[in-house]
Amino acid sequence: MNSTNQPEKPTSNNPSTNQDNRSQMSRTSATVRAKQKKERRMNRRNTEDRIVNKIVTIVVVVLVLIISILGFTVFRYIQSSLNPLDPQSNKKIEITIPTGSSNKQIGEILEKGHIIKSGLVFNYYTKFNNLTGFQAGTYKLSPSMTLDGISKKLQGGNGLSVADAKLTIPEGFTIEQIADKLADKTKLDKKDFLALMKDDQFFQEMQAKYPKLLESAASATDVRYRLEGYLFPATYDYLNKMTLKDLVAQMIAKTDSVMQNYYDTIAAKNMTVQQVLTLASLVEKEGVSDVDRKNIAQVFYNRLAQNMPLQSDISVLYALNETKETVTIKDTQTDSPYNLYLNTGYGPGPFNNPGEKAIQAVLNPIQNDYLYFVADVKTGQVYFAKTLEEHNALVEKYVN
Repeated sequence: MNSTNQPEKPTSNNPSTNQDNRSQMSRTSATVRAKQKKERRMNRRNTEDRIVNKIVTIVVVVLVLIISILGFTVFRYIQSSLNPLDPQSNKKIEITIPTGSSNKQIGEILEKGHIIKSGLVFNYYTKFNNLTGFQAGTYKLSPSMTLDGISKKLQGGNGLSVADAKLTIPEGFTIEQIADKLADKTKLDKKDFLALMKDDQFFQEMQAKYPKLLESAASATDVRYRLEGYLFPATYDYLNKMTLKDLVAQMIAKTDSVMQNYYDTIAAKNMTVQQVLTLASLVEKEGVSDVDRKNIAQVFYNRLAQNMPLQSDISVLYALNETKETVTIKDTQTDSPYNLYLNTGYGPGPFNNPGEKAIQAVLNPIQNDYLYFVADVKTGQVYFAKTLEEHNALVEKYVN
């Protein structure tokens, strides 16, 4: 048989085909590497997430524990403060509650006297239970008493001792008039009282205790007595064992207690306590009826708005440090920062210690456009005028 030899197929050595194969392999390898890199990144992220979750869980647990412990501690503290300080105590402690003391101040006194555990809790307890009408005086109280028992005792006003003197400060009294009253009714010395009125250290102590009340007084300049206007007119119980500072502190505490109702209004009017009490001290002496006071207060505001001197005779009398019926033209020329005939604005500060109605008049005046007023010297009736000509005619009719 004849056989035919078939030639072998030659192996392809095409460069283009080899290059394609290498490119394909390279792409495959790159894809694998990218995938592996992505997997490593995801694994790392998952690991980080697990760590973060663990940390967050630990932090939350710790915070919950802290809040729980703190809440429990506060609860236990409040609970213990509501109970008698020492249920087994038979001790009686003498405690003095000054006139004009707020519930907060009474709580501080009781805590300091070791009658209760917390003055703060006492304050909130009395507010929550609407307990008011606590009476000033000296009491014998025991650490074994409940807050309710203490409150009823203070509301009853059956103090241990009767005041050695009742000291009544009328509205509009100046510090020097108060000094005379103290010397007459108590064993306190007038000179010592006036010296205390100029004692910067004592003022700073009171300012630290009543910052809202005395902040503007602290920055006042050219004042005769920095506490003029801040000794509230009221009746105070005086005990012979009281110190001068104790008595004055009562008066300042009473002023702060009254002014608590007006601090927000004063701030809303963009005024200071010093300005309000200054105008109130003028209104106190210039007007008699509430309506007159409110109209007079507006007259002062109208004059201040036009940068006119207030021209109050009360300011001249204070500048002269005198008390008399008639102010002369010569008096109005007295060289003093308190003379509001010569000086515009409010002056250094209050001219006396005004009552609450005068303060209310200043904070709630009757709107008018008067610039002048004069009082009938016989009847006390006040007449108002818009012009100087009208005012002069009224003066001629009712004064001269």
